[in-house]
Amino acid sequence: MRVDELSPSPGAKKKPKRVGRGIGGKGGKTAGRGTKGQYARNTVARGFEGGQMPLKQRVPKLKGFNNPFRVEYQAINLDAISEVGLTEVTPESLVKAGVAHKGTFIKVLARGEIKKAVNVHAHAVSKAAEAAITAAGGTVTIIPLPYAQGRPPVKGNQFTNR
Repeated sequence: MRVDELSPSPGAKKKPKRVGRGIGGKGGKTAGRGTKGQYARNTVARGFEGGQMPLKQRVPKLKGFNNPFRVEYQAINLDAISEVGLTEVTPESLVKAGVAHKGTFIKVLARGEIKKAVNVHAHAVSKAAEAAITAAGGTVTIIPLPYAQGRPPVKGNQFTNR
């Protein structure tokens, strides 16, 4: 067998229907486009949806989604707390010690050990960290988040200003 003898098997390739070649055969005159109208006249752009906003413009272009209600914590481990050497740990004291950034929510995690009793005030604490702090004789106080219910309050009631 040679390269010039290769061909598709019989019936695999079908000749396309030739339309618009006179009224004598099937597919003549209107060539399967119906009668009159925009679609009969070859004037419709690809993706045109009759004036409706096309799909390619409706779908979001950028990948992903930014949740406006996400709460992002700064992780502070037990070894960092014991290294600072404070007995009363608050977000403000951690900022002063240079362990945390100003204006962030603090979450205490359980990496490392804590030897002495420490009173911890944080926005969140892992179960293992809480167990380690209480085992050392300290206490854990959870600071409530400003918008713990989810959405921040609406600025101005849109129903009263009518």
